[in-house]
Parts: sequence; C-alpha cells; structure tokens
Amino acid sequence: MRIRFLIFIWIAFALTACKFNPNLQDKGSDLVQGKWEEIPLAYQDELLQYTQHQFSFSCDSFYVQMNTSAKANTYPDSCFNGGNWEEYAKGTYRKSNDTLYLNGTFTKSNWKQKISGCYRIGQYLEALIIEKRVQDTLYFKSLTRHTPLKLKLLESLVCKPKPLN
Repeated sequence: MRIRFLIFIWIAFALTACKFNPNLQDKGSDLVQGKWEEIPLAYQDELLQYTQHQFSFSCDSFYVQMNTSAKANTYPDSCFNGGNWEEYAKGTYRKSNDTLYLNGTFTKSNWKQKISGCYRIGQYLEALIIEKRVQDTLYFKSLTRHTPLKLKLLESLVCKPKPLN
C-alpha cells in the first residue's frame, strides 16, 4: 500500500512539475518599446572613433543600426570606406532589474545573418545599465563601452506577440 502511495505521489509530481512554454514571443519591457535614436555626445568629434546607434525594440526583439565614423584605419583599406560605415545586428533582449541584456547576431542591411565580410561578424552582446528615463529620453551606461548612451524616442510601438513558429 505504501509503495502504491509513493508511486502515485511521484506520478502526480511528474505531471504537475513541468509545463510547456507558450508558443508566443515574450512581451518584453514597456520601458523600451519603440524606435530610438542616440543623441550625439557633445565631444564625439574629438574621439578617434565614434558609433551612433538607432534601436528598435518590439516585444522581446531588438534591431540596431550602428553608424561609425573613424579617423584611424584599423580595417583593410577596402573596408575602411573613408572612415564611415554601417553595421547591423538583431536579436532578443531581456530586462532584469536595472539592466538590459541584448543577445543577437551581426547582420547584413537586410537583417539576414552576416557570416563574412568587413567589420564585425558573429554574436552581438551588450549589457546596458538603465540609469533613468525622463519623458522620451533613456539614459544608459554600457558595460562594454566607455561612453554613455542617451536615446531619444522617435516612435512608440505596442507589442503584439507573434507565434514563434
């Protein structure tokens, strides 16, 4: 009798312990939903290299376009492009307490994965500490860059979760 009871308890636990994840993307964070453009730094012309970002956050996904201006060539001459180039990345993000974690891949301008070519390829990883939001401006401190990131809201977006398949 005792063995049957233990088997019953084990089966009940096994059936209730697991559940399937919903087949929809996450809603993400209302704090960042929308299209954002980086406000230029006052001293950006004094830097040897500066990258300006345009972000789009929709549900749990992000897209970023990075426009870089450089005074020194660190790439092959065929890639330097006079010191101005664009890079793209897309992926998903997660907000945990005061930090926004971006996990994605570098892409071509059509948002298809980039596996070769000039500039960066592979994973795009960024961790941004959210310092504050004042109306339509977000203030971040990057854990990977030394310059602050200040974003201005261009357009609000409302998350409408889509099926994952």
